[in-house]
Amino acid sequence: MKRLLVAVVGAVVVLSLSARMARAHCEVPCGIYDDELRFEQMLEDQTTIAKAIAQINDLAAKVDALSQNQLVRWVDTKEEHATKIQHIVAQYFLTQRIKPGNDAESHKAYVANLIAAHRVLQTAMKCKQTVDAENAAVLKKAVLDLYRVYEGKEPAFHE
Repeated sequence: MKRLLVAVVGAVVVLSLSARMARAHCEVPCGIYDDELRFEQMLEDQTTIAKAIAQINDLAAKVDALSQNQLVRWVDTKEEHATKIQHIVAQYFLTQRIKPGNDAESHKAYVANLIAAHRVLQTAMKCKQTVDAENAAVLKKAVLDLYRVYEGKEPAFHE
C-alpha cells in the first residue's frame, strides 16, 4: 500500500511539473516577452502539423503494425502541436499581450487582434479534427494574419 501511495504521489508531481512546462509563457507576470519568438514557435508547430497530416494520409492505407503504430504517433504529434498553438494564443497573447485601449483607435485594434487570434484558435482546432492539408495551410495564413494585425507590419522572419 505504501508503494502505491508513493507511486501515485510521484505521478501527480510529474504531471503537475510537465503541465507547468507546457505553458506558452509564465503567468507571474515576469515582464519578459518575446512576441517574435512566439510567432516563430507557432509557425514551427504549423509546419509539424502539415507534415503530420501528410504522414497520416500516407500511412492510412497501410495495415502492417509498424505503419499503424507510426500513424498513431503522427496523430498524437498533430494534436500536440495544435494544442501548443492554442496555448500560445490563449495564455500568451489573449491573457497577457492583447489588451483593450481607452480610445476608439485602440478599441478597433483590440477587436481586430481578438478576431485574428480567434481565427488561429479555430483553425488549430480544425487541424485536430481533420487530416485535410488545406487546414494546415489555412492555419499558417491565420498565424501570419495575426502577426500582421498584432505587429502592424509584414513578418520579417522566415515563413
